[in-house]
Amino acid sequence: MQTTACVALSLLLFALGYACARTRRHALPEGDRKDKAAFTALHVAAMAAPALRAGLDRESARKAVRHLRTLLGTRAVAITSTDAALAWDGPCTDDVLTYARTTLAAGRAQVFAGEPYGAVVVPLTVDGTVVGTLAAFDEEVSATLVRTVTELGRWVSGQLELAALAASRRRALEAEMRALRAQISPHFVYNALTTIASFVRTNPKRARDLLLDFADFSRYALRRAHDFTTLADELTCVDRYLLLERARFGDKLRFSMQVAPEVLPVPVPFLCLQPLVENAIKHGMRGRRGGGEVRVVIRDAGPEAHITVEDDGTGMDPECARRMLDGEPAREGGGIGLANVDLRMRQIYGDGYGLVVETALGEGTKVRLRVPKTQISAL
Repeated sequence: MQTTACVALSLLLFALGYACARTRRHALPEGDRKDKAAFTALHVAAMAAPALRAGLDRESARKAVRHLRTLLGTRAVAITSTDAALAWDGPCTDDVLTYARTTLAAGRAQVFAGEPYGAVVVPLTVDGTVVGTLAAFDEEVSATLVRTVTELGRWVSGQLELAALAASRRRALEAEMRALRAQISPHFVYNALTTIASFVRTNPKRARDLLLDFADFSRYALRRAHDFTTLADELTCVDRYLLLERARFGDKLRFSMQVAPEVLPVPVPFLCLQPLVENAIKHGMRGRRGGGEVRVVIRDAGPEAHITVEDDGTGMDPECARRMLDGEPAREGGGIGLANVDLRMRQIYGDGYGLVVETALGEGTKVRLRVPKTQISAL
């Protein structure tokens, strides 16, 4: 990625240097001209990049093409897909689509003579596949212009590659969310409905209330997920989940929660807390005749919210915990939820924000999670 950035910078400076050489009107000292060219290139590139990062379509091409023309300093610039002219800036010839098809067939830069303007057309690629063309029109088509347009086409292709990577990342996050929902459904739903059924005859009102709690939990957990929700909403989801689990385990399940009010509005990834509580209850209650305790502590830590979910259960081998975070379910089942949350946190915030699991056999398990207070978009 650093190599790509360096190449992009050099080619942008090259492109702007060509444009400045064509349009220079004031005799500035050499050092001042270079500084001005560097600043202008970076500024114009920054204006064009966001549109290109949205992918190649009419809207993104329309927003980017004016800035690309500024970089080149040519009479006109056009962007096409493989079958249509998407956008242009300046007096563009009607032959642009014909030029594009010729370039697409050749798979490399093409030069076209014409009146009043000649053209340089280069292919745009994403992951080795040609997706469109970039065309520049000018009175004189020099070797320098050909090199400049070619290099600029590589930069545009790089931005489109980043757009494709962002789309792929979004699809991966959606797949992880589907996997998490699939993990919730067979385990929790069966246990919850079995518990509710047990109250139907002995305590109909309790059964009705639990059924409503189950409906609230399901509505939240199975809805079309946005990238983020608030910590307050996540805690409401956990509360509904706990009402059902307490009905199942009775007094054997002891649960405490300590939350700093300041962190309630903090944006968090959708469905990131309930799987941790579910895991704690599962491990905290396993094989415990006297029941178990689960504690949730959420502290305000300046730019972050720090979340701890701890149980006093049997614990596990640290190597087993590591395998769970790697996505390998433990022999006794479970672990998918932890691995899912860990992966999503790392994808959204970076590797430094994955789950930290502290555990040992006979020592219980503590899972720690850090969430930045500033929302980061899931690309």
